[in-house]
Amino acid sequence: MNILLINHYAGAPKYGMEFRPYYMSREWVKAGHKVLILGGTFSHLRKRQPERSGSENLDGVLYHWIKTLEYKGNGLKRVLSMLQFVAKLWMNSKSYLGGFVPDAVIASSTYPFDIYPARKIARQYNAKLVYEVHDLWPLSPMLIGGYSKYHPFIWLLQQAENYAYRHCDKVVSMLDKAFPHMQRHGLDSKRFACVPNGYLAEEWRDVEKLALPSEHSALFQQIKKEGRMVVGYVGGHTASTAMHVFIEAADQLRGNKRLAFVLVGQGTQKEDLIKLSHAKELANVYFLPAVDKQLIPKVIENFDICYMGGVHSELHRYGTSFNKMTDYMLSSKPIVMSVDEPESVVERCGCGIQVEAENVEKVTRAIRQLSQMGVEERSTMGRRGYDYAVANLEYSTLAARFIKAITS
Repeated sequence: MNILLINHYAGAPKYGMEFRPYYMSREWVKAGHKVLILGGTFSHLRKRQPERSGSENLDGVLYHWIKTLEYKGNGLKRVLSMLQFVAKLWMNSKSYLGGFVPDAVIASSTYPFDIYPARKIARQYNAKLVYEVHDLWPLSPMLIGGYSKYHPFIWLLQQAENYAYRHCDKVVSMLDKAFPHMQRHGLDSKRFACVPNGYLAEEWRDVEKLALPSEHSALFQQIKKEGRMVVGYVGGHTASTAMHVFIEAADQLRGNKRLAFVLVGQGTQKEDLIKLSHAKELANVYFLPAVDKQLIPKVIENFDICYMGGVHSELHRYGTSFNKMTDYMLSSKPIVMSVDEPESVVERCGCGIQVEAENVEKVTRAIRQLSQMGVEERSTMGRRGYDYAVANLEYSTLAARFIKAITS
């Protein structure tokens, strides 16, 4: 099968996020399919950008970079970059495909505008049209950004989302509970499938051979020498992760000398979190810099309890697909999850304790409960997450599920 995947923000290991298009495509290539990814030359998610527009082969996956505007934040330039990418794809698709004849066209950018050129291309080549959903747009900017449904940009996004659900042959959603929302906007159940985010098995091999930066290894060694347990978080320090709750829980548990709270990562809220910790004079909270993606398993190896949180949000009732949750599960560590998701994976497979978002008292109780368990009991809980992830979330498994979904 020839697969055309359209994702403005597509990344790769050499560039950074987002990784899913690369991981999926590499597995499809291994299975004998041919893949072409169309992406923009600039994405706010990447650490590095392609040096120029045009074609590039990355591990057997062919990319074609479409020249797009650079921008910062969520202002007008980002919107113009979206429109530029979609307009260029609409007008110049044959040139970008370069003789590639797709059997399936996947519209996979976070925003839904790419469904228009994707459908045009699918009709030209009599190919299946697939709409891949990362987040629910425009619901996400409405709930997170406070935009009215009558805002012109939101209205345009809503028209594009409705168009996608009406015209696609299949929706592949990373969110397992999103179908009721999609149904209200024109999708029927026969065209819905869920394929969540996952992991690449090779990134979890030979973890022992990797070395953490000296600052990280020194802190973890010190904590272990003192006989303390690590309650850890690795990831973005952003408003959406509500990490102030973690700091508040550390304050509640300051009397427990067995616990050390470690935050690894960067983000817009990091300085505020450090100030909050200092204001409370917390000697049990430590901040460490972010590490490269391949070192994340090595970091989590030093945790005894893993933490992840979020803000109160209606969005989470449609499901979540946190990469860090998969990382935690693969590390066989118990998880405290403070997110308002009904029937989450953590609940279903029993690999931790889930509590209400932004509830300091419940987070504190969950951490205390796990810390009072024996090592073997925590290990058994963590192992449930590992078994689930290995059975369901490896990218070779997910890539096969994706192909089955769009061909059935």
